[in-house]
Amino acid sequence: MRLTVTTWNINSVRLRIDLVARFIKAMRPDVLCLQETKCPDEKFPLTRLKRLGYTNIAMNGQKGYHGVAVLSRLPFEAFDIQVFCQKSDCRHISVVLGERAGLRDPITLHNFYVPAGGDVPDPQINAKFAHKLAFLDEMRDCARLRPNGSDRAILVGDLNVAPLECDVWSHRQMLKVVSHTPIECEKLAAVQSSGGWVDAMRTFVPEPAKLYTWWSYRSPDWRTVDKGRRLDHVWVASALADRLSGICVTKESRGWRRPSDHVPVTATIEA
Repeated sequence: MRLTVTTWNINSVRLRIDLVARFIKAMRPDVLCLQETKCPDEKFPLTRLKRLGYTNIAMNGQKGYHGVAVLSRLPFEAFDIQVFCQKSDCRHISVVLGERAGLRDPITLHNFYVPAGGDVPDPQINAKFAHKLAFLDEMRDCARLRPNGSDRAILVGDLNVAPLECDVWSHRQMLKVVSHTPIECEKLAAVQSSGGWVDAMRTFVPEPAKLYTWWSYRSPDWRTVDKGRRLDHVWVASALADRLSGICVTKESRGWRRPSDHVPVTATIEA
């Protein structure tokens, strides 16, 4: 069975529901994982999404900030929410796809929105940066994020770290900028290593090729200047590494009317 999974920081699902619909009509992923939905669960645009064929929806949202959701054309076996740093700030949700979705062996899908970390990369004076570092440490130590050799799992989301030199437009100029500081890159690498996760995007676009998923709103000529970062990620457990068959970054969505500053990333897995 071919399974397509998209991750997208939508930066307000209600404000950009027309863009979600446009993307869905063009790509029709089996599962769409959204971050920064900025929407309490009771106001999520369920009716519109169900009309588009996404009748299975798991949400973890709040008013105005953060929020994650999984929209699926396939039924779930279960869904769950993990709290990190003792904060109920809506940054994680997971679902299990199994027999009801047509899979012989189940797949657990984690959807994350890691804290951005503010502007100053010093945890002593910036509580937001301290929170981000602590969040990454808890991800590293989380038993649920350590699939064993036979566990089939996928981890996606806006992880808010561009870990490789070729994940930013200028490694040298970004070393002191939050999202690419050495300590953030080291901590994200530790999360990946502790779980044995495979970076699906770099499987298909290996280093040293540049690869971005985010372009700042502050750059009106974003396409020409192209000062991007790869903040959005798709990781798979080792049991699925040889099942990856494609990655698509929908860069053109950054040029749509009133866009998110992130673009969708879609992985195809022969599940």
